[in-house]
Amino acid sequence: MTTEEKLQELLSSWEETYKKGQLTLWIFLALKEEQKYVDEIKRFVEEQSNHTMTCEEQSLYRVLRKFEHVGIVDHELQKGNKGPDRKYYFLTGLGQDLFNRFVSRNIHLFFSPSIKNLLNT
Repeated sequence: MTTEEKLQELLSSWEETYKKGQLTLWIFLALKEEQKYVDEIKRFVEEQSNHTMTCEEQSLYRVLRKFEHVGIVDHELQKGNKGPDRKYYFLTGLGQDLFNRFVSRNIHLFFSPSIKNLLNT
C-alpha cells in the first residue's frame, strides 16, 4: 500500500467516526431556528455540510424518537402538502439549553486565537 493510499484509508476512517458523532449537532442546528419535518432536516444537514454529511430518514426518525424520549425534542402534527399530517420537530426549552451549553463548551473553543492559528497552518 502506498503512502497516499494509507493516508486516504486513515482519513476515510476518521471521517466516518467524526460523522457519526456529528449527527446530533447537525440535527440541533437544523431545528435551532424553526420547526422542520424529517425531509427538511435531512436536506438541511446535507446542504449545510456541503454534502459531507448524509443521513437516512430511518436514522433520523430513530434519533428523533430517542431525543423525544429524553425531552430535548418534541413534535406537532401539521397538514402536509398532500397525504397525512406531518410531524414537525422542534427543540424544547431543555433542548435549547442543552444545545447552548454544548456549543459554549465544545464549539466556541475553535474560535480562540490559538486554535484558529493551529487550524490555519
